[in-house]
This record gives sequence, structure tokens and C-alpha cells, in this order.
Amino acid sequence: MVILYYYANLNSYLVAGTGDRSEDLIGYFTKYGDGGVDFLPVSHLYKTQVRKLAEHLGLPPSIVMKPSSPQLYPGHKATDEIPLDYDQLDHVLRMLFDESRPAAEVAAKTRVGINTVQDVITRFEDSAHKRAYPIMVRQW
Repeated sequence: MVILYYYANLNSYLVAGTGDRSEDLIGYFTKYGDGGVDFLPVSHLYKTQVRKLAEHLGLPPSIVMKPSSPQLYPGHKATDEIPLDYDQLDHVLRMLFDESRPAAEVAAKTRVGINTVQDVITRFEDSAHKRAYPIMVRQW
């Protein structure tokens, strides 16, 4: 992010982020890494919606279906670290956070184990600090 901001400042640009709602809700981003941006144009969309949008825009399938990856080492994929693949995760997230359904109902309707649904909820709760403005002595 330091390098991106260096060039953005040199050219009076803003830094755009690629964060989506799926990864935001479970805190799957680095607070001052890929989360350190000026604006997030697709943060309101789930990962599956971002892929559908990319497909609709005519982007090559190699980009549309590229596995999400922090690329910290060769072959590293996000799905190695998150509790479900994005098709399942987005369904669970929608039911939990958009429809406010209880965990047991989400588990039953999605056929995802209750422990996995609870893991999603725990990730949301444990990553709240990433989605909040830093604590200040005086609030705006």
C-alpha cells in the first residue's frame, strides 16, 4: 500500500480497493494492506456478484474465474483459509446479514454445518475492528 500511495500522491490519484462484501464481512483482508484504500467500488457486492458483473462486462474467463488469492506464497488461495467456497459463503452471509436469520435456520437451509455457520459469525465479530473507524480522543 505504501508504494501505491507513493504513486497516487505523485500523480494526485486515489487508490481504489478491490474488497468485496464477502471478504469484508468475515474480515478477510489486511487492515492497512489491501484494506488501506481511498475508495471501495465493489464493497457492496458479494464475491459471486463481482464475478457475475465481470462476466457481464465481457472480461476474459481467466480473470472472471481466477481464484481469489492473497498470493503470499505460490499456489496460495483464499479458499484455503476461509470456511467455505464463495458460492456457499455468500449464501450463508446473505441469510445471516441481509435477511437476519438465526444461525440454526441458516445451517438448515444451506445444508452447511452449524459449526461452520458459527465460524462465519465469529469471524464477523472478531474482525469488527477492521470495519470501524479508529478510536479517537475526540469524535467528529
